[in-house]
Amino acid sequence: MDLCTTHPLYQLLQKPHRLAIGLMSGTSADGVDAVLVRIHGSSLSTHVEQLGFITLPFTPQARERILTVAGGDFGGSHELCSLNFYLGNLFADACEALCSAAGIAPEAIDFVGTHGQTVYHIPQPEPYLEQILTSTLQIGEPAVIAQRLHCPVVSDFRVRDMAAGGLGAPLVPYTEYLLYRSNTEHVALQNIGGIGNITMLPKGCSLADVYAFDTGPGNMVMDAVTFRLTNGQASYDASGLLAAGGTVSAPLLSYMLQDDYLQEAPPKTTGRERYGSSYIDALCEKAMELSVSMQDTLATATRFTAECIRHAIDDYCHPAPDKLIIGGGGSQNPTLLQHIRTLLPDCQVLTNEDLQLDSNSKEAVAFAILANEALFAVPNNVMGATGAANPVIMGKISL
Repeated sequence: MDLCTTHPLYQLLQKPHRLAIGLMSGTSADGVDAVLVRIHGSSLSTHVEQLGFITLPFTPQARERILTVAGGDFGGSHELCSLNFYLGNLFADACEALCSAAGIAPEAIDFVGTHGQTVYHIPQPEPYLEQILTSTLQIGEPAVIAQRLHCPVVSDFRVRDMAAGGLGAPLVPYTEYLLYRSNTEHVALQNIGGIGNITMLPKGCSLADVYAFDTGPGNMVMDAVTFRLTNGQASYDASGLLAAGGTVSAPLLSYMLQDDYLQEAPPKTTGRERYGSSYIDALCEKAMELSVSMQDTLATATRFTAECIRHAIDDYCHPAPDKLIIGGGGSQNPTLLQHIRTLLPDCQVLTNEDLQLDSNSKEAVAFAILANEALFAVPNNVMGATGAANPVIMGKISL
């Protein structure tokens, strides 16, 4: 990046290290994860030290509105306009709360990397007017964050990859390559957020060898069934206890495994547009037809998430991983983890915590790193993950 020496970005890049905040709000729409990190270097010399982490939960009303808008059948330009700035303020709130918790003045933050809130993602080409196109929309106005924190904000990462013919997801594999690659083992990383995604790092790999794809639903279906099972009293199955008290229904699981997404070859990505309310309605209707209780439906949905991961590894991950490291909210569900270990007996299944890392903050850390790469003008997509035609620098900078 050719910048004059008085430009604030030039001065930022001359620092021996940078204090950064990474923000992540995923498809589960349960809140904003905010992580404070100190980043040294860039590209293969990147070193990250986590200094603080918080989650700022969305209110039930905000979560309901986000999920309704993300369903695609509600809200017009007025709604999106207001929600964009509303979320921008919430993301800025999360930054300020994180600084307070870590004892850091907001003025000390060098930059923020924010994924934003995905409200719609169309990774497969579809007709619109006279064109055939893909598209995506992440909101949570970065200018609001920049104004509140008085620092550069890097945002809206997906769109640059999609402009290059990619799926715009998954984005985390680039940072996993920087932080987890091994010269002695085939390593896979499975994130279980609303959607599950896997990254394969073959032994001794270069970036060109890395591939990744969405495995299917992560917590999304489990969360929705839990909400119905508890009549809205719980938005997720804490520690997998409700699922543990149910029984997996073989007929219902067989129905779920007929999912066309599992048969699609990578690169591929999915989201709420496939596994949202319409999917849950059909699943619950099938469960009633089979006389499967809601608790057993939850137990079956939990097994299904594990089966999606097994299918992904058996069908598309060659050579098979020696080690599978699980992150995201699903890593805190012992019932789900036991299903995964049962289905993958020849693979060492670990969580980030087993490596003295933080599963909760992993994706937020990733967006701080992706932002750092963008500031250094380093291409930060993985073509083997998204299917993009060429390397691109993802992220828009708000000063």
